[in-house]
Amino acid sequence: MDVLIKDGIVVTMDKERRVLKNFSLAIEDGVIVEIAREIKGEADFVIDARNKIVMPGLINTHTHAAMTLFRGSADDLPLMRWLQEEIWPVEAKLEPKHVYAGSLLACLEMLSSGITCFNDMYYHLEEVARSVLESGIRGVLSYPLLDIGGEEQGRRLLKEAERGLREYANKDSRVRVFLGPHAPYTCSKELLLKARELAEKHSTGIHIHVSETEEEVEGFVKDKGKRPFEYLDEIGFLGENVLAAHAVHVSGREIEIMKKRGVKVAHNPVSNMKLAAGVAPVADYVKAGVTVSLGTDGAASNNTLDLFQEMKTCALLQKVSRGDASAVPAQVVLEFATIGAAKALGLDREIGSLEVGKRGDVILVDLQRPNLRPLSNPVSHLVYAARGCDVCTVIVDGRVVIHGGSFRTLDIAEVCRFAEEEALDLFQKAGKAEKLFLSEEVL
Repeated sequence: MDVLIKDGIVVTMDKERRVLKNFSLAIEDGVIVEIAREIKGEADFVIDARNKIVMPGLINTHTHAAMTLFRGSADDLPLMRWLQEEIWPVEAKLEPKHVYAGSLLACLEMLSSGITCFNDMYYHLEEVARSVLESGIRGVLSYPLLDIGGEEQGRRLLKEAERGLREYANKDSRVRVFLGPHAPYTCSKELLLKARELAEKHSTGIHIHVSETEEEVEGFVKDKGKRPFEYLDEIGFLGENVLAAHAVHVSGREIEIMKKRGVKVAHNPVSNMKLAAGVAPVADYVKAGVTVSLGTDGAASNNTLDLFQEMKTCALLQKVSRGDASAVPAQVVLEFATIGAAKALGLDREIGSLEVGKRGDVILVDLQRPNLRPLSNPVSHLVYAARGCDVCTVIVDGRVVIHGGSFRTLDIAEVCRFAEEEALDLFQKAGKAEKLFLSEEVL
């Protein structure tokens, strides 16, 4: 065996949702080969999991990793003002090195809080992929596609996307490439259908923002005469490989369409709350049988990349908004961040649960923390009490990335220093250096 995890509380997230006390788990060649009360044999790396929860790595199904460089620079604004006045002017000055620095910082942060896989949409995909490969995390990466700047813009981005699909097709199992049409209001019908065609050609997924704000939906209805999901269905865009980020303002008919077409949802409760976008009808999605997953969105609108925070917020928001304390219970929310998220990305045969034959994406949560005692219900504690900083060990694809809180792939201080330097460089070039509270001492 390469890795043996001994005597932990194993939250499997398998079909029976078993929680196994004092069980061990073995990984060989990146694959889980045994889960049992006692596993015999030697291993290269043995982890004592007593007083720890052993669980699937968390999966962040919607983020913009490089936007860690924007953290705290554009707070307390509604979505369109936030985009038009603060984000897009700075993004216009983005260079590959900025994306690499921000993505590397995001990988560091996500791994530290138990995220072993993330679904991204951002520019300079090759730099995001570079950060994935260096950090040891798993990444599903999307090229953003839009043509509000004209047909030439759309053609250029489609060519870049197809080049990336070919380049990473067989490069590394930890990097997958999706198509990323930004949103129905920034993409023409022609571009959306070309993205659909390209995704089918390469048997990959589609990652798109849909119905994030009420203002967006109202404007779309005024322009197209239909609500976004109705329009996307009418033009033949929707399918089982479509992951819709946000999906906050939807009608009952749209939920029926989503279920019928197999559309998945990436729910971003903290970002939705911060931008005052609204409360997504998650309980209705669950009732209808729509697959729901959880995302953090980017650090510019969250401002952290912590799925434990998202799980608790998701559960509490549904309860208080509906006046129903039983709405979306802990077990269901934990599914959103694990096996449901894997299903949303088409990866549920590989990750999302701890089962023999699946890839070794595993995290350990330290129960020797005051916020996790007494241990009455492991699933409840993971959703309502745990924090990202309670994660002590992270394994991705059978490789130990973090153990005992120490990174084995990245130098924390060096990554933070690099990100600070590049954030300052980016904001200086955008003429907004005053947005950052930086000094020579910090750098």
